[in-house]
Amino acid sequence: MTRLLLHLDAAYNLARWLTHNDLDAEDVVQEAYLRAFSYFPSFRGGDGKAWLLSIVRNTYYSWLKHNRVHEPMVSFDEEFHGVRSEPPSQETLVLDQQRERTLKQALDDLPVLYREVLVLREMEGLSYQEVANTLGVPIGTVMSRLSRARRRLQQDLLCLEAPGSKSAYELADDGAERALASCASMGV
Repeated sequence: MTRLLLHLDAAYNLARWLTHNDLDAEDVVQEAYLRAFSYFPSFRGGDGKAWLLSIVRNTYYSWLKHNRVHEPMVSFDEEFHGVRSEPPSQETLVLDQQRERTLKQALDDLPVLYREVLVLREMEGLSYQEVANTLGVPIGTVMSRLSRARRRLQQDLLCLEAPGSKSAYELADDGAERALASCASMGV
């Protein structure tokens, strides 16, 4: 059972991206862990992270039915943080914050089906098969959703900011995978 606690951050990260709200994400994770602990005797081994994230996802959809939450009550806005060898200039800080806001907005605007596959694959590092098992869909569906999600994210990054905005073009040029990896490394 202690193996499940190793994946608490991943469970919270998925719940936060699905609910768009820190408090709701905490509720979903708490309920998911209660379910996981009660069903732990039926766990047959294998990857505990994928098993737990499946429970988090299912708990989210159950929570959504009961709460009928379609819009976030409080927008998620975590302060930019990171480790740098030298203090960043004010211009660098402003540009980094702009890029982070743009990426968060683009991710928030994605439909849940696309957002969850991006979070599981790009931020949580699950394999295609693990994502398929977590979502309960064929691996081909995961691949097509991921492709559509990346394409839509890239398009949304270009549309979110004014034409000619350097940060939006930089994010889109980075491609969805590198932008998401950057987002995950920043703790977003």
